[in-house]
Amino acid sequence: MVPRSPAIASPSRAVHSCSRAFPSKLTLGIIYERQGRFAGAAFSPVLKKVDRFSSKTLKASLREREGFASRLEKINAEVGRIIEGLQERGFKSVYLRTFVVARINPVRFHRAKRGETGPAMPMAAALTRMAASARKFDASSVKQGDLALVAAVASAPD
Repeated sequence: MVPRSPAIASPSRAVHSCSRAFPSKLTLGIIYERQGRFAGAAFSPVLKKVDRFSSKTLKASLREREGFASRLEKINAEVGRIIEGLQERGFKSVYLRTFVVARINPVRFHRAKRGETGPAMPMAAALTRMAASARKFDASSVKQGDLALVAAVASAPD
């Protein structure tokens, strides 16, 4: 859960001083506050590559993250529509959401170079591209083998 009281008590404090965890967890935490059953694990790979701590004040950063969270919720709704289309075509798998989010992930093939700490692309740009990809997603192009590959990779031991 995102700590809201520090933003009110000390608005000049920077957001990175509040959490030592992944910045993506702050964004996901805002969504979990709104809807507890959000499938954050499906969005985690893209967020880990594009979400970074802000040098803005905590209050300003939380406002920005709330905007990102709202955009993610809209993308998730579009992903739900895609999943319904796939289920109508006979696809049944617990990995459907992970599969669809991976397909619309604009940085899925980005590999960070040694020593690189910056984001693969700005968060706002990544969310814009994800939303556009979700709107253009063609469920009729998905083959059963594509989904089987995701299931095999996801269930492989680390």
